[in-house]
Formats: sequence, C-alpha cells, structure tokens
Amino acid sequence: MSVAAPSNPKEITLRGVILGILITLIFTAAQVYLGLKVGLTFATSIPAAVISMALLSAFKDASIQENNIVQTIASAAGTLASVIFVLPGLLMIGWWAHVPFWPTFGACAIGGVLGVMYTMPLRRALVSQSDLPYPEGVAAAEVLKVGMASRAGAAEGKAGLWAMIWGSAASALFAAGSAVKVMAGEVAIYFRTGGGATGIGASSSLALIGAGHLMGITVGIAMLAGLVIAWGILVPLMTAAQPAVAGMEAADLALKVWSSDVRMMGAGVIGAAALVTLAGLAKPVIGGLKSALEASRRAKQDGAVIDRAEQDLPIFIVGLVTMLSMVPAGWLLASFLQGGVLASLSTPLVVVGVAYILIAGMFAAAVCGYMAGLIGASNSPVSGIAILTILGAAVSVGAVGRGLMGPDVSTALVAFSLFVTTVVMAVSVVGNDNLQDLKTGQLVDATPWKQQVALIVGVIAGSCVIPPVLELLNHANGFTGAPNLDAISSQPLPAPQATLISTLAKGVIGGNLPWSLVLWGALIGLGLVVVDFALKKASNGKYSLPPLGVGLAIYLPSSATSPVVVGAVAGYLFDRMVERKAGGETAKRLGVLVMSGFIVGESLFNVALAGMIVLSGKGEPLAITNGLSEAQGMLVALVVGAMLVGGLYRWSARNGRQVTA
Repeated sequence: MSVAAPSNPKEITLRGVILGILITLIFTAAQVYLGLKVGLTFATSIPAAVISMALLSAFKDASIQENNIVQTIASAAGTLASVIFVLPGLLMIGWWAHVPFWPTFGACAIGGVLGVMYTMPLRRALVSQSDLPYPEGVAAAEVLKVGMASRAGAAEGKAGLWAMIWGSAASALFAAGSAVKVMAGEVAIYFRTGGGATGIGASSSLALIGAGHLMGITVGIAMLAGLVIAWGILVPLMTAAQPAVAGMEAADLALKVWSSDVRMMGAGVIGAAALVTLAGLAKPVIGGLKSALEASRRAKQDGAVIDRAEQDLPIFIVGLVTMLSMVPAGWLLASFLQGGVLASLSTPLVVVGVAYILIAGMFAAAVCGYMAGLIGASNSPVSGIAILTILGAAVSVGAVGRGLMGPDVSTALVAFSLFVTTVVMAVSVVGNDNLQDLKTGQLVDATPWKQQVALIVGVIAGSCVIPPVLELLNHANGFTGAPNLDAISSQPLPAPQATLISTLAKGVIGGNLPWSLVLWGALIGLGLVVVDFALKKASNGKYSLPPLGVGLAIYLPSSATSPVVVGAVAGYLFDRMVERKAGGETAKRLGVLVMSGFIVGESLFNVALAGMIVLSGKGEPLAITNGLSEAQGMLVALVVGAMLVGGLYRWSARNGRQVTA
C-alpha cells in the first residue's frame, strides 16, 4: 500500500511535539516499572502511532509524516527506560541512598543524544540501501499507512485506541485486585523431589501476559526451555546436593539455591550467548560502516541535490555535537567522583570514562542498530551488550584504581563503572531505536533529519521522567539487595538486570565472582548456541531457539517468566485462530494494542500505588481484611485473569470483523 506525499509535507508541528512528549512521559513511567519488576521492556512505536492517529484525526490537515514524528518521539520511551537495567545497581551497592535528578538526567540525555549521532551515518548503509527486515519498523509503517489511507483505516485507528484503553483499564483493575488483597499477587507451588526441592511461580500480572504476546512464540518457547532447565533440572539437582537443613520448607530451599547458584549459571548462559551473537554480527556491522562512509564520500563528490527523503543532519553537525557532548560527559563523571575516595584519581578516571563512552558507545550503537534491523528493537540482546559493557568498564576502571586499597575504594570503583555503563547503555538502546524509526520513516516518505531531531526531543523528555519515577519507586518499595533504609513497603522490586550487572562489576573489581558457576552456565549457553544453529539449519530458518531467551528464563525468577510464556502461547493461538477469518489481520493488530494496554495500565497503576505508599506512609495502603485463604486468592486471580484475557481477545476478533466489513 503506498501513501502519496506532498513534496514538503507537514512533519514537525507544535501539536505533534506536545503529543509525542505526553505519550513519552506516560510510556517511560510504565517502562521504568516494568523493567524494574521483570527486567524486560517493550517497543512503544505501534501503540504511540495508534494513539497519535486517533487524536490527530480531529485535524483535517494531519499527515502520515506528522504521525510518524509523534511515534518517533514516543519511541524513546521504549528504549531509554532500559538504563534502569543498570542504574539501580548504584542503590544496591549503597553508593546512592536516593536517586539524584541531575546526574541521572545527564547520563540518560548525553547517552541518548550520542546514540542518535552515532547511528545517523549508518542510515544509508543499514536502512535505505539495505535488505535488513526491520520487523518492528515495517510493522509501525504499516499501521500508519492503514490508519491514514481510508475510512476503514480511520475506523481501525479509533478501534485501536479503544483497544489500548480497554487493555489498560483491565490490567489496572486486575493489579488493583492484588493491591486490595482480594486475590493473590502470585500463583505458586513448591514441593520436594527426593532429596531436593523445586517448584514454579507465576505473578498475577496481565502486563507480563502482554509482554509475552508481543515477544512472540519463538521467544516464548525459548523461555519455556529456560524454565525447564532451571526448575526442572538444575534446582532439583543442586538442592539435592545441599546439606540437609532441618525444618526448611521446599519453597525456601528451592529459592535459596536458585538465587545463589542457578542464577549465576543463568548469567553465564546470557554472557556466552551474547558473545556468540555479537561475534556473528561483527562482519555485517563492519561492512555496514564501510558502506555508510562510502555513500557519504560519493554524495560529496557528486555534488547532487539530495532528495528530501534522503536528507540527514549534516555530518559536520553530527561530529560537532558528538565532540561537544564529551564536555558535559567529562563534567558529569568528574562531579560523580568529587569529594570521594577516588578524588586523587579523578583526572585519569574521567579520561578513561570519556574514552570508553566515545569508543564503546560507537561500537554498541552500531551493533544494536544492526540488530534492530535484523531481529527488531524488542528482541535485540541489550542484556548481552550491558554485560559486555560493564565487564569492559570494570576492567578499565579497575586498572586505573588498582593502586588504591580498601573496601571503600572497591565500592567507589564499582559505582563509577556502573555510572559509565549507564551512559553507554543509553547510547546503545537509543541507537537501536533510531535506525528502527528511520526505517518506518523511509516507508512513509519522511525526512530523516526531522526524525533525528524528534528522537532527541523524546530523549530529553524521557530523561526528565526516569529520575523522579525511579526515586518514587525507590522510596516506596526499594530494590532487592539494596539497603532500602527509607523504603516504606516490605516488598522491594527485584530489578533483576541491575542485580546481575552490579554483581558482575563487584565480582570483577573485587575478584570474588563465582567463576565456576558462571563458566558452567557458559558451557550450557554454548550448547544452546549449537542447538539453535542445528534447529535453524534443519528447518531452513523456520524454527529457532534463541539462547539469550533461554538464558534470561534461567536468570529471571519463574514468577516473571512463566506469565510471559503463557502470553506468548496465548498470542500464538489467537493469531492462528483469526488469521484465516474476515478481518484477521486487523484483529491481530488490535490484539497487539490490547496487550500493549495491559503493560501500560498495570505499570502506571503500580507507579500511582508507589505514590500512595509514599503519601500515606503505609506499605499496603489499599489492602483490606478478608477471609480468603492463599489458595482461594490464587484461584480468584486465575479465573479473573483468564476471563479478562479471553474476553479482550474475543473483543479484538469481533472488532476486526466489524472494521473490515
């Protein structure tokens, strides 16, 4: 389907920028909570595009390019929030008691701007002159085309907005049921297995069901394999090998062994899978960089007038902004060290930090940008990039500070490594998003430099939201493994990715990483790589078992991954059920938007609940006394959750038929 565009269409408008910023604020808050709870985030381009089209349809002069700018701004939420995979580590090691606004804002904003700058020269090589599939970028473009092309498209846009609203309302009410204590927050069963113990848990979370639907059946099956390896094999074997502890419950024993031993093996699986994945991408990334430089050189030599749809920010501006960004980056790192035990090494540490941001940031942005084109922004192994980045930062920073001794010095070096990694993380995830957005723009005839400016606007808006939301959740709940001296609730957020990153940093600098467990995990990871390769070859690329997905399910708690698997299977069955019926493709898109609403509604409710906790000073401000047993609460959660998911899937199928009738 093609969409005709005027030679100079309306793109960046005040109303579009305001709408994009408002969507960014909402989605960033939702993403921060989701990432802290389960270590996963989701792409926001498609729901942002639907909201934009539904609201801007009130203006007769709204264009597809203007809607594209709105989703470009809002897409920053889906990516920049990933810095919370690292930042809470500074609270866990006791370096921060509260989340300071300006250092956090600065790390996010500087890294985000650099992410745009670093990937911009790659646009021609990896987007306009590439056959990379860009699954999410193409999907967002199709949503925009359908929504703007016809009366049926406008009707789908309105139905899509209602899908988001119904999904958000359903998941918020479901989360409220858990907060009020009329149903269990987790459905779980643990039991003895001979001399050992194991079990399985699942959070009562529609957001996680939604995340599973969006991730798809391939990742869902990989996570199921990870659950089987972790809880069906490793936990029973390793608990059986533990010395007997009189009176210890099966749940306590299984969770203790998983958190201390199996989890570190999961980290090894993730690390090995990430290294192999990135090694496989080295050749195409280097080729892409060479092609980009060659395209830029040819454009200069030819001296031709560049078409609007090929106009990037001038390379001079890109270079200037990159170099100027190193000044606030250096100031930020120097301020971080000021007055601390590393003050005497401030100059060499700042030089190392800035050089690391410059060089590692370029590499990470290029790799993530290529992976976004290959497998989509949501499926890019950002966890692997974060692991490699913290290992490199810890080794570099540790080498500079080796002359100083003492536990305070070690903590300070870990903290500085985490802070540098936060900036590089922002670079890589925004670079990941930039090329995905530019692919959407190419398909709807947008102007690249205007999209790049729009993404910077989204980066700044997202950077303003992350610190206060993170601090609110820190004050209300705190994080597992952190001192949490001012936390009100007794239920800290797991922040699993930050736990992993901070553990690796402490292990490298302190020399006490349990390498034997990590190496066993790495061997499992390499075995999974072989299985994935064989599966792809035998099925001619039709089937795969992503090792990173398996590793994440070993590393993350089963309460987080089990609902994701359920959501992936449910989404697969729904898509198969409707794809051959009238309005099937529309029903699929509406299903995606309902599931996006699940994530947004539950996450925003829990951010609001954190506000209630802080204002009331009570850990459970909405809880009421009732006579339900734990088993009854679990049953209520299962029944209500199944009814809501099934009901909204049926709603999507019915509206898919009506829109296309």
